Amino acid sequence: HVQLVESGGGSVQAGGSLRLSCAASESSARIYSMGWYRQAPGKEREFVAAVDDDARTTYADSVRGRFTIAQDNDKNTMYLQVNSLKPEDTAMYYCAASIGVCARSALIRKEVYNYWGQGTQVTVS
Repeated sequence: HVQLVESGGGSVQAGGSLRLSCAASESSARIYSMGWYRQAPGKEREFVAAVDDDARTTYADSVRGRFTIAQDNDKNTMYLQVNSLKPEDTAMYYCAASIGVCARSALIRKEVYNYWGQGTQVTVS
């Protein structure tokens, strides 16, 4: 079992920045890929960014160029640097981990992730 804990959310003005973190608990399960999703009130949870086992990254079009996903070398902590924030970025941000091998193109699908955190709120005004 893998536990994921997000932190770093907050309230910022448009144009501001935040650094979100996701800490994964020590586990016998090997994490292959990790991702960030977000969900605004009344909307579906949507893909934001992901990093695979080879450190290759994938981004949603809406955040590419503004958000950057990264991992520590031990892959137990993942980050999302969010810059140039817009009001439409307001959402609960969730991190997710996959313990299965999948194609990089599949990382945009929620179904490939086995574990989810509780979320951290980002509010942009």
